[in-house]
Amino acid sequence: MDTKVTVRTAEVIYAELVRRIVEGQLGPGDALNEVPLAAEFGVSRTPVREALQHLSISGLAERGPRRAFVVRRTDVPMLEDLFEALGEMEALCARMAALRMTAIERHRLAATVEEADGAVRDGDHAAYSGLNARFHAAICSGAHNRALDAATQVLRMRTLPWREAQFRAAAARLESSQAEHRGILEAILAEDGEAAHRAMRGHIAASMLLVTRMARERAG
Repeated sequence: MDTKVTVRTAEVIYAELVRRIVEGQLGPGDALNEVPLAAEFGVSRTPVREALQHLSISGLAERGPRRAFVVRRTDVPMLEDLFEALGEMEALCARMAALRMTAIERHRLAATVEEADGAVRDGDHAAYSGLNARFHAAICSGAHNRALDAATQVLRMRTLPWREAQFRAAAARLESSQAEHRGILEAILAEDGEAAHRAMRGHIAASMLLVTRMARERAG
């Protein structure tokens, strides 16, 4: 079997299961059995197994009875803790990036923000989600601290399904998020570390408010 094809297939299955969980089509405790899922997606159990492992790492699934995967119960306080930690760490990255980014890195960051303008105009939340991830990754990389970047990547992965879901759930979030990105970019280009820190904290806090409201509505 082509390994690349298997990986892509697992990514597609993972993305679809994330959508069902975040949007409430799959509820807490619902079974995520390999055999029925493989039949539904028309694939072998291998990519399904990889997708379920990824769901577990993302905190959306856990082992239930007989070691089978089930949907994990949404824990709003845990989501708040994750976003609070992410906000502090990404704000630190933004402060350091404002002082340490090279001219080329700043140019690329600005280009990413410009490209995202088109996604916002088109209302393309999928494209914006990808550009949003690129924007945040560039800032964390631009801090030029490998330990901080690695630690932040873990939190970004844990919160990614919810951060992406906010753009599907609220069309206005595309515009507000992009405006926040522009504020962060402006501070970084001005080499103003404190302003970049404040702007990033505010940006993550805005996401946290929307995401936790979504989680409460889903749980309720």
